[in-house]
Amino acid sequence: MSETGNTGTSGPAPLAEPRAAFAGLSAVVTGGFQGLGRAIADALAARGATVHLFDWADTVPADLSATGPGALVAHRVDVSDAAATARAVAGLDPAPVLLVNNAGITRDRSLAKMSAGEWQAVIDVNLTGAFNMIQAVMPGMAAAGGGRIVNITSINGIRGKFGQANYAAAKAGLIGLTKTAARELGRKRVTVNAIAPGMVMTDMARALPAEILDKARAEAVLPDLATPEDIAAACLFLLSDDARAITGQVLQVDSGQYI
Repeated sequence: MSETGNTGTSGPAPLAEPRAAFAGLSAVVTGGFQGLGRAIADALAARGATVHLFDWADTVPADLSATGPGALVAHRVDVSDAAATARAVAGLDPAPVLLVNNAGITRDRSLAKMSAGEWQAVIDVNLTGAFNMIQAVMPGMAAAGGGRIVNITSINGIRGKFGQANYAAAKAGLIGLTKTAARELGRKRVTVNAIAPGMVMTDMARALPAEILDKARAEAVLPDLATPEDIAAACLFLLSDDARAITGQVLQVDSGQYI
């Protein structure tokens, strides 16, 4: 909040313009071409970061113009490929000191009907992809004197979800990876945290059948489900120096779906 002094009017002060809290810093956001990843990347760029978007989508978005003092740079990278991920990170100068592991896919099917390929594809991207990225950025963060990593997990990695054994298992594994990486990288002044969204009102979510959205709303204790901007705001906090003493934690941003 900005400080306005005593103006004789009541009510909250207006929100300040975004601070360049990440000016000059290099960041990577995986799965950054759309949805949550793009919202997080836009928010970082608005605050001065140079944000490298790692995504394997065939089409690079045409609107990659930063909305602030930072920059957005697209890279077609398959994070499930360890060698390709390492090469992509090694090619960034300066080395990234901020990482958001957001890349994820779904291959929903009940356990009885899920194929081995559907299981493995989700594990490879959603869990192994995050492992590959963390391994790739660790040396640069250590050399820079510290860094911040945020992994996007899910409340379904905590509670499970019918038809999502692969997704829930990967997201649960991501929580374990978060806590282990926090323990191992703390001595290098690298914090590692996770955000667990519930249903988020992305364009993809808005296209879901009404009964699915109605069920998510019925679970929530707040009247509005989270937006991509809500996830981005939580992510910016965990990436900032305001969260320098927070590590190994899972922050649920779910409008109270899980409680």
